Amino acid sequence: MTDRRRTTHLSRTLVATAVGACLVTGCGVVPGGSGGSGDSTLTVVTFAPEGTKATNMPGMPAMAKAYERWVNSQGGINGHKLRVLTCNEHNTPAGAADCARKAAAEKAVAVVGSYSQHGRAFMAPLEAEGIPFIGGYGVSPEEFQSTLSYPVNGGQPVLLAGAGHQLGRACGEVALVRPDTLAGDSLPVLLNSGLKANKTREAFDIRAAEDSADFAPQAREALANSSAGKDRGCVAAVLGEHTETFFDAFRRADVQRKKPQISSVLGSVSQSLVDRTGGKDSPFEGAYLTSWYPVASDPLWAPMRQVIAEHAFGDDDLDPDDSGAQTTWIAYTVLSEVVKRFKEGEAITARKLGRALNQSRAVPTSGLTPDLSWRYQDMRAVAGFPRIVNGRVTYQIVQQGRLVAQPGEQPMDMIPTLEQAPRAN
Repeated sequence: MTDRRRTTHLSRTLVATAVGACLVTGCGVVPGGSGGSGDSTLTVVTFAPEGTKATNMPGMPAMAKAYERWVNSQGGINGHKLRVLTCNEHNTPAGAADCARKAAAEKAVAVVGSYSQHGRAFMAPLEAEGIPFIGGYGVSPEEFQSTLSYPVNGGQPVLLAGAGHQLGRACGEVALVRPDTLAGDSLPVLLNSGLKANKTREAFDIRAAEDSADFAPQAREALANSSAGKDRGCVAAVLGEHTETFFDAFRRADVQRKKPQISSVLGSVSQSLVDRTGGKDSPFEGAYLTSWYPVASDPLWAPMRQVIAEHAFGDDDLDPDDSGAQTTWIAYTVLSEVVKRFKEGEAITARKLGRALNQSRAVPTSGLTPDLSWRYQDMRAVAGFPRIVNGRVTYQIVQQGRLVAQPGEQPMDMIPTLEQAPRAN
């Protein structure tokens, strides 16, 4: 055999060996790539604060990982394996920006089902790379302003406007206890929009440090202001994880047992909180609650509960009654539905996904929300929050230790109320 023939034979052998190895190990598949021919992986990021002294949302990344395990056990999404990366946002602007930069570095096609108060910090890096932000929790104004944000609920704006309607029909005096933060500054304006629609006076605005451990001064002030008139008084607290601490202080302050109607919103009060504080003997018994979604016992949540039971069994961070986990489930449902509208196995990039979200017909969420669409014609004239496309709220009450639908109340669309409200940020 000549040297040339010997070299050709050796080259063919090496190529065949390399091809065989790639068939076994999948070489050429770059983690975090965009999907499509030669790369069937879709990388996404879910971030939320964990282990902080303020609001924590560990259920959101936990739900994302459970969804990843479930959908990949079903063969992925339209020919794509799903790769979910999680990030601790730490409740800081730097942490939020770091999580957004992680999404860019990993070539994520989207950030999905995440929580952060620091919209300015995380949206800019995402916008620079054209990465869609799907299904944020709704606590930062940027989630309802950026053209790359695709909210699945109306966030704090619709919850507070909805609470204003709920309390406006029941109370003459309302005291609002809320965080002394930039995000918290918009809450009184939003609550007052619902109160005004029911011809009720504006709420007394009571501020509290977000990470405070002592709410006794705010409790006394809320009790005094909600009991000042002849009409029934109401106290609404929107303090995230610290809502429990506030109402414990409020119960001790109400030594004369005036017992004003108490109220909160989804995320600040949950079924697990009611269970933990005594069930039917909980201080939250009788409390009003405004939510984005059906009550946690609704059969519409059965698919999510099954996924949690089968793919997150024993994970204490993941509670099916948690609004953060529910939001993440809906956000991943949206991602899946939109990806299925591409040709099977088609390469998907962040910018292509964003275009699909901008142009697609309405996306169904199995009844958990109205069908969702973010086309230009779907935007609404809500000052400061133009990308609210789902203004629905539901009304709940704690009865016999369970969060149930409030009798006589139907879901309401808060967008008309918010369109009449002054700019809140």
